Formats: sequence, C-alpha cells, structure tokens
Amino acid sequence: EVNSKDRFGRTPQFQAAKLGYNAVVKLLLERNGIEVNSRDRSRRMPLLLAAELGHEAIVKLLLGY
Repeated sequence: EVNSKDRFGRTPQFQAAKLGYNAVVKLLLERNGIEVNSRDRSRRMPLLLAAELGHEAIVKLLLGY
C-alpha cells in the first residue's frame, strides 16, 4: 500500500524523500492513488523534509507532480 503509514505517520514516499532515494520517489509518484502531500504526526510533508535535507532532485520531482 503506497499510502500506508508507520507509527510516526510516515508513508513510504516520506521515507524515500528523507533518505534521498530519487528513483523510489519517482516510482511511488507513478502509482495511482498516492497522497503526495500526506503529513506525518509532526505535520511535515515529504516536500518540506526533502527541502530541509537538501535533496534538490526530490524537491523538483515533488513540485512537478
């Protein structure tokens, strides 16, 4: 399930964005029904986290979706 969440409310896309896994983020974005702007328990989104961590390619992927 692409929108499943862990105990912190983080989706697979969130984790991939956090770790800088460009190919995984791209693959997940191609899945039907993905919640691109889902938030974790701290109300952060994958886009914000990727920007904070300097993952520029992921930021561009998420902004282009």
